[in-house]
Amino acid sequence: MSQQAGIREVASGELRLAGVLDYRSGPLLREQGRALISASQAPQLVLDCSEVEKSSSVGISLLLAYLRDAQKAKKALKIRGLPQDMQDIAKVSDLLDILPLQA
Repeated sequence: MSQQAGIREVASGELRLAGVLDYRSGPLLREQGRALISASQAPQLVLDCSEVEKSSSVGISLLLAYLRDAQKAKKALKIRGLPQDMQDIAKVSDLLDILPLQA
């Protein structure tokens, strides 16, 4: 059974994105992510995507929006655990070089 999409802070400076990322969950995740990024006291953030079950291109749009939010808040953001479907979308969209992926 798929879990409801969400983003939460699991530790200081560590955000976890989870669930199904699509046009239904996208707008709420966008707002929640922006709020978490600006509220975080950590100078560097890691966005863990290992619990994302499925993603349309909405997931990549969210990552790019979170990167802009982090830049605006003068924080570094790294992305960890990007699922294969999101990697494939990023590759086709020529965005793999733009996304700050952590090994």
